Amino acid sequence: MRIAILDDYQNVATALADFEGLAAELKAELTVFNEHLGHEDSEVCAALASFDVIVAMRERTPFPASRFALLPNLKLLVTTGRRNGSIDLAAAAAHGVVVSHTGYVPTDAVEHTWALILAAARRLDVELFSSDSPRAEASAWQSTFGMGLAGKTLGIYGLGNLGSRVAKVGLAFGMRVIAYSQNLTKARATEFGVELVSEAELFATSDIVSVHLKLSERSTGVIGAKQLAWMRPEAILVNTSRSKIVQTDALVQALENEQLYLAALDVFDIEPLPAKDRLLAARGVIATPHIGYVTIEQFEMFYRDSVADIRAWAKGSPIRVLS
Repeated sequence: MRIAILDDYQNVATALADFEGLAAELKAELTVFNEHLGHEDSEVCAALASFDVIVAMRERTPFPASRFALLPNLKLLVTTGRRNGSIDLAAAAAHGVVVSHTGYVPTDAVEHTWALILAAARRLDVELFSSDSPRAEASAWQSTFGMGLAGKTLGIYGLGNLGSRVAKVGLAFGMRVIAYSQNLTKARATEFGVELVSEAELFATSDIVSVHLKLSERSTGVIGAKQLAWMRPEAILVNTSRSKIVQTDALVQALENEQLYLAALDVFDIEPLPAKDRLLAARGVIATPHIGYVTIEQFEMFYRDSVADIRAWAKGSPIRVLS
């Protein structure tokens, strides 16, 4: 048996969980990939064709139908987290591949959403400096104005598990919190002390819009030129959910045309983000490399549960199976 751990960028998998003990127990060969394997099916599948078990780190390496067809030895795919929109579950089933998941702590993503909101509101992308940064020069001292949050309007696009948690923090800051999604009811909004509004009002009246939809066929590209045109030129868009919910072309154009002040982003159409990506070249972008879930506590759970998933599958009783 051959086991692969993918995209262990921090090189911590074997330190946080006993993968080596598991490999010895199962008489398996363990390989850890610390770098991204690429975006093309040919290069990814050439590296992984001989593996029986693969542990994927979130959506860093997608598994569409085209990849399952090129991985004839694959029998178990473990995805960290409770769901993974980049895995074609129907294709996995058609190729006889079991897909198991791990636990997930939602508070990490909520905390990072607020890290981005605060960074954007206080322009930390400009004002933050360290001892080896040119910001330490006296001429760079206090060059912008921040925006206070108390009394401002926070718009939550999607008041689910994450959106409702983000809303609570907004209320604690003394913000007016409004929300919209296609299926959101007034009763649910009221439950969280939030005001239900129309889509147009959400974008037109919010000082900050934070996106918290699940990626689906219906939500893909749901935020485009029309919605961004409703925003005020001093407003901020925050997306820690999934990049494809927001149309990238429309976002870049809106930023360049100064239809909105800033976009604070943790998710991108292509990851890792190419060095010359158009988003990085656009004005008004604050970006982090999809680290909303990257905490030591989260990764300990991811890898510990991955070991348990592999062991259970090897014994003939798979656990936490996605279907």
